[in-house]
Amino acid sequence: MTAVNRKHKDRLFTFLFGKKGNKAWTLSLYNAVNNTHYTDPDIIEFTTMEDAVYMGMKNDISFILCHVMNVYEQQSTYNRNMPVRQLMYAAKLYDKYIQQKKLNLYGKKLVRLPVPKLVAFYNGTEGENDQILKLSDAFIQAGNPAQADIEAKVRMVNINYGKNESLLSSCRPLEEYAWLVWQIRENQRTMGIEDAVDKAIQDMPENFEIQEFLIGHRAEVKDLCITEYNEAETMQMIREEGREEGREQGREQGMMELLATQVRTGDISIEKAAQYAGMTQEQFLEYGR
Repeated sequence: MTAVNRKHKDRLFTFLFGKKGNKAWTLSLYNAVNNTHYTDPDIIEFTTMEDAVYMGMKNDISFILCHVMNVYEQQSTYNRNMPVRQLMYAAKLYDKYIQQKKLNLYGKKLVRLPVPKLVAFYNGTEGENDQILKLSDAFIQAGNPAQADIEAKVRMVNINYGKNESLLSSCRPLEEYAWLVWQIRENQRTMGIEDAVDKAIQDMPENFEIQEFLIGHRAEVKDLCITEYNEAETMQMIREEGREEGREQGREQGMMELLATQVRTGDISIEKAAQYAGMTQEQFLEYGR
């Protein structure tokens, strides 16, 4: 496997609401999700893991606000493994927090930590409704799951345009983002993904808060949208191929070959390919040699 792109590409959601976007939009999103009314964006402390990819994965957005550690993920493909993924992110973020604050975990004094809030914003086409995803649902049923010593809950929120109108109307940038994604999908009925993105931005109402930002970063926005589209298309192809193959070995081989091709062509990153294959980056690279 050659010409591997090791750089993780952000999603458009992350570009808008993460560290590179507008802090006021991030605060608006937080207020909408938590029914709060904070007004000072500067109280946000971003903690997103920018460079280090943990266990072959990189979190989308994380920040601390008023002693709450918010871990936000956006998913265009329904993924029931989000609790274990976000648990891994949270553990890494706590480790980073403890080191930065020089906290002593071995002393008698109780170390105070920010409260974790795990949220997944879903805008896929599989029609999934709001739900709470729990880590315990994944435990092998050898005993009573209620006796497990670890639990993680992820609040999954459907942010497709026309869904959760109360939430979306409470955060204009989120509602406008949802409109953009919907418009791109509508445009794709009659045109390719690049033209669909261009037309959606062109047709965006002038009073949209995010319009100027999107136009100012049009090339990067288009690249992010195309990357996410290719990822979703890859997952669909993998699923269809899996259904067509009659043997487990054939399904695995077909999936790996497809992922390797997508990595070589630059359609998805090595991090995403390893994630889809359920491997670390090192295992995926070893497999492809």
